[in-house]
Amino acid sequence: MKRYYYSSSVSSFVNEDQDSICGKLARNDQSEAKKLQKNAWESEIEILKRELAPFENGHVLFEYTIPRIGSRIDNVLIYKGIIFLLEFKVGANEYPRHGIDQAMDYALDLSCFHKQSHNRLLVPMLICTEANEKFKEISEAKSNILDVILCNQHNIGKYISLVCEKYDRYSFDPQIWIDSEYMPTPTIIEAARILYSKHNVEDISRNDASAINLSKTMKSVSDIIEYSKKNNKKSICFITGVPGAGKTLAGLNIAVERQGVDENEHAVFLSGNGPLVDVLQEALTRDGALANNTSKVDAQRKVKDFIQIIHHFRDDAISTDEPPVERVVIFDEAQRAWDEPNLSNFMKVKKGKANFNMSEPDFLISILNRHVGWAVIVCLIGGGQEINKGESAGIGGWFDSLKEKYFDWEVYLSDKITDDEYSKGNKFENLINGLKYNKKEDLHLAVSLRSFRSEKVAALIKAILDVDVLSARQLYSVVKKDYPIYITRDLAAAKKWIKDVAKGTQRYGITASSGAKRLRKYGVWVQNKINAPDWFLNGKDDVRSSYYLEETATEFDIQGLELDWSIVCWDANLRFNGRKFEYYNFKGTKWQKVNKEENMLYLKNSYRVLLTRARQGFIIFVPRGDEGDPTMNPKFYDGVYEYFCSIGIKHFEISENFTKSLELQAQI
Repeated sequence: MKRYYYSSSVSSFVNEDQDSICGKLARNDQSEAKKLQKNAWESEIEILKRELAPFENGHVLFEYTIPRIGSRIDNVLIYKGIIFLLEFKVGANEYPRHGIDQAMDYALDLSCFHKQSHNRLLVPMLICTEANEKFKEISEAKSNILDVILCNQHNIGKYISLVCEKYDRYSFDPQIWIDSEYMPTPTIIEAARILYSKHNVEDISRNDASAINLSKTMKSVSDIIEYSKKNNKKSICFITGVPGAGKTLAGLNIAVERQGVDENEHAVFLSGNGPLVDVLQEALTRDGALANNTSKVDAQRKVKDFIQIIHHFRDDAISTDEPPVERVVIFDEAQRAWDEPNLSNFMKVKKGKANFNMSEPDFLISILNRHVGWAVIVCLIGGGQEINKGESAGIGGWFDSLKEKYFDWEVYLSDKITDDEYSKGNKFENLINGLKYNKKEDLHLAVSLRSFRSEKVAALIKAILDVDVLSARQLYSVVKKDYPIYITRDLAAAKKWIKDVAKGTQRYGITASSGAKRLRKYGVWVQNKINAPDWFLNGKDDVRSSYYLEETATEFDIQGLELDWSIVCWDANLRFNGRKFEYYNFKGTKWQKVNKEENMLYLKNSYRVLLTRARQGFIIFVPRGDEGDPTMNPKFYDGVYEYFCSIGIKHFEISENFTKSLELQAQI
């Protein structure tokens, strides 16, 4: 399918009949353009025929599609090697902030994900047709994107000429740009929205040689489901992947794809991550209500059919022995399922089930095992993500249950499941002994898509937390070229930095460990619970949103979700003594050393989560401490700061060199 509704040389466009152009636009519009849209096109055509006439050697596009953000650029002009992105607000008499952000977002998206835009000059223009002129000198190109140019309907050509006078670029064949490979890496929220609107996973996944094609994993799982249906088998498959590799995206896509395949099939995506489920449900509910012109209640009911919190699914099954309506269940972060002691205790205390003696894997398999005939469980397995009590057993609980009670189930697993990060020291032979299993290479996602600027970020964070200094230095020397990381002792400097590097609607926020209780002195209050949908979805004008840098998200709020840029606030619960990390918990009025290995793992992983949430870069805030406060002795913090500096991470502070630093980041 074409990425545009209309494409023509400017000379042909200027001479073509308006009705002919409108007809082509309408024919290519899959949504059957409404009268308001048709009126906007007519106005744009009339204006552009006049304003673009002097640029007859250029090439013009209408409605150029960007799948990642589910939107279209009104117009693109390719002229003298420069890409002009024209966003119209027909009838507008002022330049709204959201319009400026929208135009910048288009440029940022193309610069990051559109191959032929990487090294081209991109010029976003917001055209509010009835607004007064706001003349502004054409900005210096600190990167390949200029600041948004504000125009009305009478000065578009004027600004195009000014840009071309200031910047001399080599001309190129417009068709090369039009046909360019598009390699998006959406946030999980963007991905869910796009999949829910019936786009294919190929529209939003990278296809370059360095990344595992998500469609291969999709096909592998789909084949397993179809085989199970055809042969009346019960099957369980384990998808492994590095942090940010797209496991959750894969799971969501399976759930969406299986909707409507068979009216008796039903599929559901389950997660124990409450904030993730809340954010995804709210995002899709808002979109569904808007797209279908229905109430939020009705839209939410539909969304909850295929995205649910695992506890609700589990609790519904307690009260009955009947099989669930779903035959395909996708369980996110399945390695974090509760072991028997913790689930049994929960059932006894919270649910009044005194004799409950099953682990979470055991109980979940038993629910699907109630079906007569086929059923499929898809377990999404990550590594280094356990941050809660009872989650440290890894995948062993699943295999123990299968061997003891469900040995007739067929098992499909990735060839990387033997890695200690997933198996937690369990020998592969012991895990699968007595089971019917098949190894499938396509069930492993090997490359992080979250940090699209550098696939080595996850490896860098692992090396840092493992105190592998040589590897950390080498990885950082590579990562820093595309993915800025700074450290500061001044929270105000961190906030200033992040606000200036973020462009358009790129989302940023402040994060800290849930155990960072002494950071309250700096206004970082982790005991104040955020509302995740407000924090992740609401705009810059909402004090509850991440943009305000007032409310702090912890590892429990942000795991499985992403920001573009983040501030990671470091407290004395994870210290560095020059050789290794030391683990502490703040209770009452003082710090207490953590000695239990399991709790040390949770604390280490909480920082792993925080340090792998940013897609484009982050800054670490380490307080200087307070000599007069025994709970904030500077020695608690200096070791961590010096450790990061020894790796090569640069210090940042507000100074006369601040502007130069920002210019350097823009060039990066």
